[in-house]
Amino acid sequence: MRTVWIILFVVFAGYTALVYTQGESGTVEIADDRIRAGMHTWQEQNCTSCHQLYGLGGYMGPDLTNAHRTFGEHRMRTFIRYGTGRMPAHALSEAEIDGLIAFLAWVDRTGTSQVAPDNVHWTGTYIIEPTTP
Repeated sequence: MRTVWIILFVVFAGYTALVYTQGESGTVEIADDRIRAGMHTWQEQNCTSCHQLYGLGGYMGPDLTNAHRTFGEHRMRTFIRYGTGRMPAHALSEAEIDGLIAFLAWVDRTGTSQVAPDNVHWTGTYIIEPTTP
């Protein structure tokens, strides 16, 4: 039994070393101060109570994971400043809005959260059918 544990440890250590030295070498964008300030505004304004990022959050508003790509900066700025039918207007400074848009642009570059319209229930929840093998 001890031999099995030793072998598992050696394999784990070797695999870990391989992943950290030869793993994917794509560039990862580090969040700058403006993006961090936007994330702070996102949290401070409790945007997650209505909106989602990566499918997690509230269901009152749309998922904003890819909002920058979908709506564009000018439309997002208008929504934030003046609100819409269900979204209230936010009394934020230009710097706070710039940071929030920079944060959402950064989120947009890190992943996608596209669900087909047919898979969105009228309540806002996702309809996920189990796949059969």
